[in-house]
Amino acid sequence: MKNERIPGEKLPEMQPTDTELAAPGDGLGFIWFGHSTIMLDLGGTRVLFDPIFSSNASPVPFTVTRFQPPAVDLEAIGGIDLILISHNHYDHLDRPTIKQLKSLPVNFLVPLGVGAHLESWGIDSSRITELDWWQSITIDGTKFTATPAQHFSGRGLFDRNKTLWSSWSVDHYGKRVFFSGDSGYGPHYKAIGNRLGPFDLTFLENGAYNKSWGLIHQFPEEAVQAHRDLRGNTMVPIHWGMFNLAMHSWYDPIRRVHKAAQNEGVHLLTPKLGQYVYPSAVPPMDRWWP
Repeated sequence: MKNERIPGEKLPEMQPTDTELAAPGDGLGFIWFGHSTIMLDLGGTRVLFDPIFSSNASPVPFTVTRFQPPAVDLEAIGGIDLILISHNHYDHLDRPTIKQLKSLPVNFLVPLGVGAHLESWGIDSSRITELDWWQSITIDGTKFTATPAQHFSGRGLFDRNKTLWSSWSVDHYGKRVFFSGDSGYGPHYKAIGNRLGPFDLTFLENGAYNKSWGLIHQFPEEAVQAHRDLRGNTMVPIHWGMFNLAMHSWYDPIRRVHKAAQNEGVHLLTPKLGQYVYPSAVPPMDRWWP
């Protein structure tokens, strides 16, 4: 099992077309770049969730390295309007990527306290909005709500839980998307589903789990249950496929969630890295991980 924590060969990926990268689409679409990095296209508004495009997810060089380079260079992704951050862990709030983005005319939505990190990296405070759980902001007709998660925060030895962590709800003229960030399974999913659902699309944490930390990282079967609690239509598993952060094999998350989704009758999308997907017109999803 130890030798299978990292893929033995490059994972399959797809290159979005120049049109898909350069111009907003006319409907709900997304690209999964691995782990929890998602580019969500809201038909004119483009949102990046937890972008990490650098080589490792750790303050120590040459540790927690990517399985492979990003399928698309960050510079090639055009028209990003908003960055959403779930919490300040290194695999979700990536300083090199943020500094690369700061020259672009983009704004940031973050949980309480996380703005201080961005300001220290050169992002002007006027571009940062901090939200507490259940607080919302509407931007160009799209409502963004910071929602609860069962996790923790901290980037060093002395700042544990000094900033908030959150999941996110996005309501784009009645099309609703949920992004879990990092979370253990808990009753907050039903609360979110009852209050803000149902959701057309859910991005749910599905990797880096272990019985020793089951309260802060959910198991694949729990991710499927979370999708049901949220009253979701289509589910996309995230937080897997790019970093070795637990003892399980790199493919265990997708194998287990695929089986659980089949057992529960959940519509699961399993895109390749870099693949541009329109959930309303989904091509057949390959079982590419075997």
